[in-house]
Amino acid sequence: MAKEVLFVGYPRCSTSNKAQKWMDGHGVAYTFRHIVDDPPTVAELSAWIAASGLPFRRFFNTSGRLYRALDVKTKLDQGMGQDGAVELLATDGLLVKHPIVVGDGFVLVGFREDEWAATLL
Repeated sequence: MAKEVLFVGYPRCSTSNKAQKWMDGHGVAYTFRHIVDDPPTVAELSAWIAASGLPFRRFFNTSGRLYRALDVKTKLDQGMGQDGAVELLATDGLLVKHPIVVGDGFVLVGFREDEWAATLL
């Protein structure tokens, strides 16, 4: 097992809880960070997007109420770029897709057991 990773999650989210139980069950060492109480900063989000290799849109919690209330999809579809998206994401942790695992040279967004196993085990 590699060094300890950062696990960014939301305790009231069933997917975050499932991912955390998976990590505990597989002996993955991590530090937990509450995504609402300690949301990611603009600098962190920018670095995580770059390290993940994913499009910045994948960092939005598209199933969240706040995402719908702010009509983020329309803003993105109308041309909001990465800088604007990162600024918006940094305003509220509930806009950010969770869980996120940040390790040395990788970032995992959302819980996909096969992807997590390939990266963390």
